[in-house]
Amino acid sequence: RKQLITITVTDPVCVSTATVLWPATTVQLQLHLLCSQRRPDYPYLSHTQTYASLKRGSQGQFPITQNVTVVEGGTANMTCRVDYNDNTSLQWSNPAQQTLFFGDKKALRDHRIELVRATSQELTIRIGDVSLSDEGLYTCSLFTMPVKTTKAFLTVLGVPGRPEITGFTKPAMEGDVITLTCTTTGSKPAANIRWFRNDKEVQGTTEVNATGKSFTVRSSLQFHVDRRDDGVAYTCSVEHVSLSNPYMTTEVLEVHYAPHLEITHSLIIPQEGQYFKLECVSIGNPIPEPVLWSKDGGELPDIERMIVEGRELTITTLNKTDNGTYRCEASNHLGTSSAEYILFVYDPNALGQHGPDHALIGGVVAVVVFITLCLIIVLGRYLARHKGTYLTHEAKGAEDAPDADTAIINAEGNHVHAEEKKEYFI
Repeated sequence: RKQLITITVTDPVCVSTATVLWPATTVQLQLHLLCSQRRPDYPYLSHTQTYASLKRGSQGQFPITQNVTVVEGGTANMTCRVDYNDNTSLQWSNPAQQTLFFGDKKALRDHRIELVRATSQELTIRIGDVSLSDEGLYTCSLFTMPVKTTKAFLTVLGVPGRPEITGFTKPAMEGDVITLTCTTTGSKPAANIRWFRNDKEVQGTTEVNATGKSFTVRSSLQFHVDRRDDGVAYTCSVEHVSLSNPYMTTEVLEVHYAPHLEITHSLIIPQEGQYFKLECVSIGNPIPEPVLWSKDGGELPDIERMIVEGRELTITTLNKTDNGTYRCEASNHLGTSSAEYILFVYDPNALGQHGPDHALIGGVVAVVVFITLCLIIVLGRYLARHKGTYLTHEAKGAEDAPDADTAIINAEGNHVHAEEKKEYFI
């Protein structure tokens, strides 16, 4: 039995109503838009437009969608499908419930949104140059009686900005306390910041602040500066789900510190007539210079044989007059340091005539004698112990004798009894 029903279709442009005979195998409604005024931002809709086709077999199904995740600035494809259809229209709407596409008809003026495919069973659109404001629930509508809808969430990942390190003072002074801060903006969700001292990870303090739909992340690293930090690379690494490789930025710390000097020498036993070199090794930043050499608190006495080249002092031919205390001194703007070396020049003839080291030989002999005496004592105690045991068994039975003669008789008696206990076998 057929009856008259009234169908109302609501569109972003206006509302249209038609009265049709229901049910029917296929009823196509051509709704005349009787709008007194059209919205200017929907120029693609005609005054007479087919909006829906109703099929009794499609009333029990819902459109199928999937959530989509895209990186900010990328492209998102939104697909809506149905298993079977008879020209029933599909529609995509944005989170603000503005119609994007009704079938193959574009409804919203946005050059970023394009139609990919429009069939009776699928409606796919593409959103280009996606921004964080595009995130939200998108609605796919199937215009059956009643209208069926399914939601799909578009997630937009905010790409973090490249990190910046602040707080470096060039140069830093030994003993200072400095705070390095690494900052990255625009991430969604919030990015993760890690610190590295050269190749070793160190822990910083992280702060996260929301800025609209994105986040600003800061991580601070505080430490006391010493000379071991000079030339050390501090790296800030930003990790995020939108990045295939972390963003990194590195700063190399320069530390100024007071000098420290040491003197190295070319010969262990300097001898007369030899070539001899002293070097003043300096550690400091800035490099301490110039290096000043002196001997016994005064100037070098023989500048013809004693040659100074930078940090080195060379004595071309050693003699006994070179004996004394040599001193090098250098400074930078943080302080002054010095080092000393006592030179004693040996007579090579005296070293050649020097006989065997009697003290060393005497020590070796003493050790040998001591070890021999210890072995003799241990061996004597061992022999004495075994001999006593033998005598004890020899005199067994004489310990209860009242005098020596009786003891001997008892001991001998034991031997007699021992002989009597012998058995002979034939």
